Amino acid sequence: MDILTVKNLTKRFGKFTAVNNISFSLKEGEILGLLGPNGAGKTTTIQMLLGVLTPTQGEVKYFGKNLIDNKEEILEKVNFSSTYTQLPWLLTVEENLKFVSYLYEIKNRGQRIKKIIEAFRLKGLFKEQMKDLSSGEVTRINLAKAFINYPKILLLDEPTASLDPETADYIRKFLIKERNKFNISIIWTSHNMAEVEDV
Repeated sequence: MDILTVKNLTKRFGKFTAVNNISFSLKEGEILGLLGPNGAGKTTTIQMLLGVLTPTQGEVKYFGKNLIDNKEEILEKVNFSSTYTQLPWLLTVEENLKFVSYLYEIKNRGQRIKKIIEAFRLKGLFKEQMKDLSSGEVTRINLAKAFINYPKILLLDEPTASLDPETADYIRKFLIKERNKFNISIIWTSHNMAEVEDV
C-alpha cells in the first residue's frame, strides 16, 4: 500500500516555476531519493509535503488522506530534518528536544530524549546552546529531533550535509537500521547520487 501519494505537484513563485508537475508514491518501509543540484526544487518539494508551502497545483495524500484537509492528524506521524530549518538558537540542545517532545505530546519524554541523545551521540552537547554549535552538530540535532515522535514517515532534506565522512556513514547506517526495525518510510533529498544509492 502507498503510504504517500504525490500527483502533479507544482509550485510557482510569480513567473518562476520551482517545482514542475512531479508525481511519485512511497510505500511503507521504502526509501525514495529525490536527486538534483542546489536550486532544483528539492527543499520546496519537502516544504509542500509538510504543508508549509501550498502547492500551486497538485495533490499530496498520506495514508489515503489529503494533506490540506487532514494536516494535524497526518503530521503526528511525520517528521523531518532540514539544514534550512533552524531550531531556537538560544535554547540548549536539551531544551530544544524537550520543546519538540511537548509539541508531539510524547509520553515518557525523558526516556525518549535519553535514547535519542545516545543514538545520535549528543551527550556532550546536551547543555550547549544551539548558537554555539558547529554546522555538523546542528545537523545531528535536527536529525535527532526528527525521531522524537516515532515517525512513520521521515522527510530528510540533505541529512548528511555538513557532517564529516565518519559521522555521515554512521548516520546512514543508523537510518537504515531504524527503517528496517520500525518499517519507516523515508524521502531522502540529495545532490549526491552515490549517497542515495548507498541507502
